[in-house]
This record gives sequence, C-alpha cells and structure tokens, in this order.
Amino acid sequence: MTSVPVTRRWRWKEPSVLPGFGLTFGFVVFYLSLFVLIPLAALILRPWELGLGGFWDAVTTPRALAALRLSFYAAGVAALINAVMGLVLAWALVRYEFPGKRIIDALVDLPFALPTAVAGIALTAIYAPNGPIGAWFDEIGVRIAYTPTGVLLALIFVGLPFVVRSVQPVLEDVDREIEEAAETLGASAFQRARLVILPAILPALISGVGLAFARAVGEYGSVIFIAGNMPLKSEIAPLLIVIQLEQFNYAGAAAIGLAMLGLSFMVLLALNGLQAILSRRGQA
Repeated sequence: MTSVPVTRRWRWKEPSVLPGFGLTFGFVVFYLSLFVLIPLAALILRPWELGLGGFWDAVTTPRALAALRLSFYAAGVAALINAVMGLVLAWALVRYEFPGKRIIDALVDLPFALPTAVAGIALTAIYAPNGPIGAWFDEIGVRIAYTPTGVLLALIFVGLPFVVRSVQPVLEDVDREIEEAAETLGASAFQRARLVILPAILPALISGVGLAFARAVGEYGSVIFIAGNMPLKSEIAPLLIVIQLEQFNYAGAAAIGLAMLGLSFMVLLALNGLQAILSRRGQA
C-alpha cells in the first residue's frame, strides 16, 4: 500500500466557526485606510515638497527645536509623574474603603469628558499670578502659569486617567492569597510589593505611561492658555504647527508633524517592546 504524500497549503487565516472573515477583513482594511493609513501617508509625503534640505531646515530651526524639546520633555516628565501618582491613586481606590471613594473614582475620568480648552482656562485661572494658588507661589518667587511649569501641570492633568485606568483593573485581579503566602513566609511589605505586586502590574503600568505620554505630546487645548506661548520658551510643537497652517505653510507644518510622528513612534515602540518582554517573563 503506497502512502499518498500530504501537501500542506499555507493558510493566511485561522479557521473559525463564525463565517464572514473575508467581509470583516475587508471592512477593517477599508476603515483603517480611510481614517489612519491615508492621512498618515499624506503627512509623510507632504513635507517632501520642500525637498530633503527644506525638510531639514523646517524641523531644525531654533524655534522648531525649542518647541519639540518642550513638548517631548514635558510629556515624558508628566508621564513619569503620573506613573507614580497614578499607581498610588489606583492602589488607594482598589485596596482601601474611605468616605467619598466613589466621588474620587468618578473624578479620575473628568479629564476624559472635560473639553481641553475649558481645562486650560480653569488651570490658568487657578495658577495665574493673580489666581488663588498662583498668587501664593508668586509671593515666594515661583511662577507657574505662562512658563514651562504650566505646560507640565496641564500635561499631568490630562494624562493621569490613562495610568489609573490601566493599572486599576490589574490590581483588582491580583490574587490576595499570593500576598498572604509571601507574608506568611516572612516577606516584608516592601518585598511583597517589589516581588509579588509590581511584576504583575508592571506591563499595565507601562501601557498606561505610554498612553499618557502619547496624549501629552500632542496636547493642544489645555496647554495653550496656561503656557503663555512665548517662542523659544513656552511654545509647544502643536501650537507651532497651527501657526504654520495659519500662514499657509502646509509643507512646513507637515514637516514638524512628521518629526513629532517619528519621535513618538520610536518612544512608543520602545515602551511596547519593554511591555512585551515583561509580559513574557511574567508568563514564564
């Protein structure tokens, strides 16, 4: 009896009990192309109208470099601050019961629902030199509004919910029995936090930090009122793009946008790679 060779055909989709993969896949590609890929392609192609030299000149002017530096530096610092404070807030909401807990839990989502311009006006009114908090700081020689510090404050405000909402459900799923077992074996509170809790929540924390950074680096509405918008000092990159558009310099605006896209992609790619490594270690 001769054996019949079995030929393996390459499959580009996993079999499913649900029909309609071709239609669903086509809709996904069409949707992504319409709202993501085509706009990104336009952003990538438009700056090259200036040529390589023109593109380089547009993104390396002192004003553009200062705006990019402020946007990315402030977004990174705000994301790191939110990583610490967001973790503390998520821990308090998950592990403790206290009066007003539901109100605080709801207030965490306020930056999601509040229009960014309204948030910027509110922050400016509070932290301006004649505001209730800004006046106190002004007396000791510290100015918050109309400085890079005001930019940082606004970015912390808009990025905090991303960290809290990324970490909170993971903390709720952490098995308390593992912590109790570690405590029984003599582990201190610091050791339990470092060896039991932190490895479980670290991928989610990195994801939340990445989301907070991505939101902050492109933030516009909540920043322009409190920043002061002084070139080379407190001007952010999104505002510079808007200024270029108002001057009908579309290629120059796209060049700065492409620089922001490239830098953001590299940062988020590094964070996603770190998150994947930590997830694999946790599963090992």
